[in-house]
Amino acid sequence: MNTPSAPLRMVEVSGAEALWLLEGSALGRLVYNTQRDQTVVRPGRHTWEYGRLVVRTPAPAAAIPATAAYHVDEVRAATSTGWTVTVSGRVDVVTDPDEAAHYRRTLSGWSHGPHDTLLCLHPKTVAGFRLARAEE
Repeated sequence: MNTPSAPLRMVEVSGAEALWLLEGSALGRLVYNTQRDQTVVRPGRHTWEYGRLVVRTPAPAAAIPATAAYHVDEVRAATSTGWTVTVSGRVDVVTDPDEAAHYRRTLSGWSHGPHDTLLCLHPKTVAGFRLARAEE
């Protein structure tokens, strides 16, 4: 027997809380547009350090534009509750060999070679929401 579920609502969270949620997660998705205006979504592993987001993703470095977004969420299907965070801003490919070696040890990847890219995303915007049951 199915029971009607309570209505859900999205509640915006502060930038500090959104970054806290992001920091507590390890997986997300890099989202960017190609020169042909095609939207590309790639899985990523990330870490938040020194006010920047470092992402390891299976995407060719040459295809990454100057700006991108990174999306992280944790949604519980059974209760339809959870949270979602999106950061966007300038992106730099990590080219320093020592820094790259450190992040390759820290962040496991899905592929190696030309599609194993380390990025540094400098957030310009941070948006976060909690998915919650509406008060009755």
